[in-house]
Amino acid sequence: MCMLSTKATCNSHGQDSSYFLGWQEYEKNPYHEVQNTKGIIQMGLAENQLSFDILESWLAKNPDAAGFKRSGESIFAELALFQDYHGLPAFKKALVDFMAEIRGNKVTFDPNHLVLTAGATSANETLIFCLANPGEAVLIPTPYYPGFDRDLKWRTGVEIVPIHCTSSNGFQITETALQEAYQAAQKRNLRVKGVLVTNPSNPLGTTMTRSELNLLLSFVEDKGIHLISDEIYSGTVFSSPSFTSVMEVLKERKCDENSPMWNRVHVVYSLSKDLGLPGFRVGAIYSNDDMVVAAATKMSSFGLISSQTQYLLSAMLSDKKLTKNYISENQKRLKQRQKRLVSGLQKAGISCLKGNAGLFCWVDMRHLLRSNTFEAEMELWKKIVYEVRLNISPGSSCHCTEPGWFRVCFANLSEKTLDLAMHRLKAFVGEYFNVPDTNGRSQTNHSRRRSLTKWVFRLSFDDRSPVPGR
Repeated sequence: MCMLSTKATCNSHGQDSSYFLGWQEYEKNPYHEVQNTKGIIQMGLAENQLSFDILESWLAKNPDAAGFKRSGESIFAELALFQDYHGLPAFKKALVDFMAEIRGNKVTFDPNHLVLTAGATSANETLIFCLANPGEAVLIPTPYYPGFDRDLKWRTGVEIVPIHCTSSNGFQITETALQEAYQAAQKRNLRVKGVLVTNPSNPLGTTMTRSELNLLLSFVEDKGIHLISDEIYSGTVFSSPSFTSVMEVLKERKCDENSPMWNRVHVVYSLSKDLGLPGFRVGAIYSNDDMVVAAATKMSSFGLISSQTQYLLSAMLSDKKLTKNYISENQKRLKQRQKRLVSGLQKAGISCLKGNAGLFCWVDMRHLLRSNTFEAEMELWKKIVYEVRLNISPGSSCHCTEPGWFRVCFANLSEKTLDLAMHRLKAFVGEYFNVPDTNGRSQTNHSRRRSLTKWVFRLSFDDRSPVPGR
């Protein structure tokens, strides 16, 4: 007899995805500029490490914030004692003001409609708990963040039905794709409770157009369902078109508390990407629905943000000189780093979807596949992880419908490491496209693709010990 629960023994967490397996391989043989120059370079982690110096400089000039003091007097005991799970009012006010500033103050947010959570993972799961029952469904456009299979499904019992988007229009959402996804859910006898989108998109690195947002709002209004807009990358938009929040479009459509849509649009936010603070575990839900706010607030007791974290960040975000400078400078740095990655990819003969946001590029390696299949994509991915020693995320882990696309991150590593990664990739592609035939001539493209089948993988998923010195 099994002594554990079904939840403990089930295999629906998603941990066996190639997205997470790539991380495992990296952790066994991580690259280091001095100690392990032959290791795997982590390009599968969407972290923003480009602007820590700005925050560290502020901390040095404001020691009271990090020292848990107010006007020079210690408030350690005050912060150490139990805090109400509604959160510190000063932090909630500073956070909604920061959200508005990122959106050009075109929309404002009421702190009374904000629920604090331990990161966006908790925020998304909590919203799903509030909006759907086990066995019901949410629609999500592909490709989407692989962690959603864990965040939205594992504990809630809710199903994800993909909205299939394609490269023919830059993976934008269409009316046809929405209707087909809705019909697919109905054929599976799944009641659709909402649509969830990431804007800016992870993994595409693009912002949604106003026409897409209007299409989504019209669709959910027609179906009588909810819309969740995950906007945790809103402050990373570094070039045109600028970011448009779903709340801005809702305002343009003159939706107010008397509109049926007013209570059915919800926003998820976090400081993990915009400020590069995933370790602080700061997330939030914004909703105009009082019942959602009340229920989510009760659920937030299972994943609170520490009072010390809230105090520090309330001081930091309340400094408007800091936030203005940080937002501007961080976006400049992201633009420069993305440009460096794109340039390196181009030198290797690789293109990517034109992006304007995020911490990654959606990279097109279809020409490197031996066949137009996901098996060929996984074959190429293994080669890149084990032989080229770069951890990138295959499109299949993001549920992309087309083989050969990969997410490559650029903001979690130094320029020197990024250049090395591009050098490795260029050498790999050059070797691949110049495999000589028996007469010393370069093979045809078809033959080159067939040559991929001859690759010998020094590591397999049954033996994941890193090759010494690789």
